[in-house]
Amino acid sequence: MERGPIITCILILSIATLPVYSQYYSKTVPYDPKPEKITNLHFFFHDTLSGKDPSAVLVARANISSDDSALVPFSSVFAIDDPLTVGPELTSEVIGNAQGLWVSSGKDIPTLVAFFDFGFTKGEFNGSSISVFSRNPISETERELAVVGGRGKFRMARGVAQLKTYFLNVTSGDAIVEYNMTVIHHQD
Repeated sequence: MERGPIITCILILSIATLPVYSQYYSKTVPYDPKPEKITNLHFFFHDTLSGKDPSAVLVARANISSDDSALVPFSSVFAIDDPLTVGPELTSEVIGNAQGLWVSSGKDIPTLVAFFDFGFTKGEFNGSSISVFSRNPISETERELAVVGGRGKFRMARGVAQLKTYFLNVTSGDAIVEYNMTVIHHQD
């Protein structure tokens, strides 16, 4: 007599009758909204692709791109660690950095999809950050990105970042972008 099928049946029946001791939920509590605050921020974003110490670096690119002569061919993925400054000059006071990725996602019109975390290292918002995830049609001088979250003083953030190209070197791809952000977030 084979014991294999009998033992298998006993194990299946034993497991099926065991009570479930874990749950994937927590007690539902009434929503108690915290007071919200609106913060307006103004700074400059320095995206440097050229030189010995670039702040944006190509990390991936499909080998099927149709226009290899484009500065940022379709499907290019760049990792960034771009300084954020008070003024448009790189020598201006640095207040933080934007870290993340941008992907060249436009085949016909130069467009990026931006995944950035703006981390602030100075002043009232030191240690806090704002997250952006949005389409960025870079050929438009003025455009906007969605603010989708934050941490620290920007916990539960939402809002919009209005961008204006301040400087663009079409040969190197280096750019300085002016940011005006309106952020709605919980008060501390």
